[in-house]
Amino acid sequence: MRGYFGIGVEGISKPSNLGAVTRTAHAFGASFTFTVSEAIEIRQMGAVDTSDSSKSVPFYKFSSVEELLLPSGCSLIGIELTSDAIELPSFHHPRCAAYILGPERGILSDQMLDCCDYVVKIPMRFSINVGLAGALVMYDRMLSMGRFAPRSQRPGGPIDPKPVPVFGQPAWVRKNKSKI
Repeated sequence: MRGYFGIGVEGISKPSNLGAVTRTAHAFGASFTFTVSEAIEIRQMGAVDTSDSSKSVPFYKFSSVEELLLPSGCSLIGIELTSDAIELPSFHHPRCAAYILGPERGILSDQMLDCCDYVVKIPMRFSINVGLAGALVMYDRMLSMGRFAPRSQRPGGPIDPKPVPVFGQPAWVRKNKSKI
């Protein structure tokens, strides 16, 4: 999969939820994780983050929305239940993205929503745990951007194998042919 992604939470207050987000991000291959205005002691998340993700995935703490710093060209995507949000199954994930989730029993701040390039919602009846919401978003990204065999039209696994990547000839071969 080309590109990269990071995932973070604004205003999180439960270490176990942050641990779940960072552990799942590590499992899905996130390039970085982060918090904005967290209300917890980061060291407490270790009980849930059994993969010890901070030793494998960079973790950044930002005290406020103004301090949030993302790589150049990285789209910020808010995950929030708003009436004008794009439903996750219809969302085309950017190649380079950072996803931001709201806190437990709360929503993303207006200031954070204003910073977002896109706002996406998971179509459901009510809000779910922040760790689960993060996992669903990362799973959807993997499904939509990964190379997988096409889904079968009937119950069961795929009939056709994964598509073989077609990149053409290496650049040095194309350059040499143009000189002939």
